[in-house]
Amino acid sequence: MHLILNLPWDDELDVIEDAKVLSALGVDQVKLHALYIVKGTVMAQQYEAGALKLVSREDYENRVIAFLEHLAPEIIVQRIIGRAPEANTLFSNWHTGWWKIRDHIINVMKQEGRYQGRLCDYLNGKAVRRFLD
Repeated sequence: MHLILNLPWDDELDVIEDAKVLSALGVDQVKLHALYIVKGTVMAQQYEAGALKLVSREDYENRVIAFLEHLAPEIIVQRIIGRAPEANTLFSNWHTGWWKIRDHIINVMKQEGRYQGRLCDYLNGKAVRRFLD
């Protein structure tokens, strides 16, 4: 599963719901991405016109952490931020190296004792019932 966590119309509650749905579905792996704006697209036109408001890097990092905390611990997370060729983009990763964003997220989680699955307490009858055939 590939998932963009900073879509302009989503908020942190949407991200948490995404984690819950993927966990309930039993997805094996997930790759997280930050939205990037490709030149020559409708979204690029909206971005250039100021009609598209993007979340801050800090908000993205908070969304990733919230997502991971609600994601079932057995789901493999292959990536927490992607890369885009900057030559073709108007916006990508807040003009910051992807590894800096990744490292900051990991450091915050370690410092605050947060980890994948920490808040995954909604499966197996707590909030989601499994229906048998």
